[in-house]
Amino acid sequence: MTTFMAFLHHAGFVGLTAALAAELVLLGGELTARTVRRLRFADIAVGLSAMTVLAAGLLRVFYFEKGAAYYFKTWPFHAKLTLFIALALLSIYPTVVFAKWGKAIRRGEIPAFEAGTVRTVRMIVHAELAGIVLILLFAAMMARGVGFSG
Repeated sequence: MTTFMAFLHHAGFVGLTAALAAELVLLGGELTARTVRRLRFADIAVGLSAMTVLAAGLLRVFYFEKGAAYYFKTWPFHAKLTLFIALALLSIYPTVVFAKWGKAIRRGEIPAFEAGTVRTVRMIVHAELAGIVLILLFAAMMARGVGFSG
């Protein structure tokens, strides 16, 4: 079961990265009704992947790996978890934007694709992808015992 939880955790990160990359590509092209539908699908994939990462990660911490007492004593774990939560909060804005665009499309209207909003959403997605890189660094540090305080 430990191996499966590790697989699920890593697969969640791969899915999260792929979904964010898809959002970034879609946001870089022409925004149409089809693009908005795809963005909403990618955003759902982001959410499901993030929930998979969190659930599998917490199960690993509390039940399948070295134990919570080990992880909570390491600063890379705290950095990883804090960054993950910050990125999750940051992802709320794109989700709200995509939902608004989707509502307009369903009403047969053309959403207001304001350049500033699109730029902000792209910047957030870039930040989320950069955050994943840092999370992976912290994970590698944890695996090597960096920051273990006792």
